[in-house]
Amino acid sequence: MSCKQEEAKKTFGRPLFNGENLEGWTQKGGNADYSINDSVIIGSTVKNTPNSFLTTDKLYGDFILELDYKVDSTMNSGIQIRSNSIPAYQNGRVHGYQIEIDPSKRAWSGGIYDEGRRGWLVDLDNNPEAQQAFKQNEWNHYRIEAIGDSIKTWINGVPAAFLIDDKTAEGFIALQVHSIGKDETAGKKIMWKNIRIQTDSLEKYAKPMNIVPVTTKNTLTSSEKKEGWMLLWDGKTTNGWHGAKLLEFPEEGWKIENGILKVLESGGEESSAGGDIVTDMKFDNFDLRVDFKISTGANSGIKYYVDTDMNKGEGSSIGLEYQLLDDDNHPDAKLGNHEGSRTLASLYDLIKADTENAKKPIGEWNTARIRAKDGHIEHWLNDQKVLEYYKNSDEFRKLVEESKYAKWPGFGTITKGEILLQDHGNEVSFKNIKIKSL
Repeated sequence: MSCKQEEAKKTFGRPLFNGENLEGWTQKGGNADYSINDSVIIGSTVKNTPNSFLTTDKLYGDFILELDYKVDSTMNSGIQIRSNSIPAYQNGRVHGYQIEIDPSKRAWSGGIYDEGRRGWLVDLDNNPEAQQAFKQNEWNHYRIEAIGDSIKTWINGVPAAFLIDDKTAEGFIALQVHSIGKDETAGKKIMWKNIRIQTDSLEKYAKPMNIVPVTTKNTLTSSEKKEGWMLLWDGKTTNGWHGAKLLEFPEEGWKIENGILKVLESGGEESSAGGDIVTDMKFDNFDLRVDFKISTGANSGIKYYVDTDMNKGEGSSIGLEYQLLDDDNHPDAKLGNHEGSRTLASLYDLIKADTENAKKPIGEWNTARIRAKDGHIEHWLNDQKVLEYYKNSDEFRKLVEESKYAKWPGFGTITKGEILLQDHGNEVSFKNIKIKSL
């Protein structure tokens, strides 16, 4: 190594590990053993425990991280970045981006996995050079750049993965010791050293990458394809959608730009401009995910089990509604026959959602999820379940009778219907609209 390279190594970043103890780190998840020897963190597997994570106490957004690791040839591991652990999400399960450590024949070290959420985002099947860069039973070097919505990885200087994704902007960094099977021997080790991070002047240190990025915007990941997900909107055209009271897509009131489907501001009246849009297809049992962004004071909704024949007059088409609302700035948050039932993620006018610690600020992207299986319905917001109900129950029928829907005979009883995005005259944006049959 030249003197110039040695100097660059000294000036790049700062240590994340002091070489003596685990001050500034906290263990989450399982009970694997973490120890220190000669400025090296050593993780050892333990039986009968889930994945373990040694996490930084500090959260990081944009950064460049470099480190060295050595892994047992029979183990799997990873480096978590922009990851989180909150009580409301699967009882504190660690989730977020993971830079894979994979000494198996698959050789996906440096690939990007979404731990506890979406699964594989970038594998290395189409990058044989990176697959061959991993050194078995030796020290390997990772470089990870997380800047804005891009994540880039290198293994031993070879470009490995390039992801464009804006799911999570900030979180902790963690060193994973994977769980082992009941017949595996405990005490397998993975070691890390020379852990350094740069958090400022990133444009000075960022490196160009000559591989094509994988983007998750309006596309399906490899894991989603295997699980049977399909895109409900292609991110470019109006294919698959039409006006709820039209044969074609509305000529006004909606806009497609840069992979965003947007209902335009028109004064806040319900279905008075372009009008609601619905899917060409109908769905019975499904899992629906939609990313949405609300403007200040906005009102809208995602409806399901929609019957477009039920209301041919003024106003919106009729269906069960996942409410989209700026709770702090729209009066609807305080209205309704059931207290709080018109707030964000609620079953509109019927059941209030518990969104404490789940919703993101106005102007940021949130993810709505609706799971419907044989009459059992769940509303999720940003990976947290916020309500559930049985639409065939006596309790649900009673709520309907006490609501604005009482005037619609048979409301909520159909078993197959369209998905609807509502035009309520306020600007609301949508992307990554995906559905899976259950």
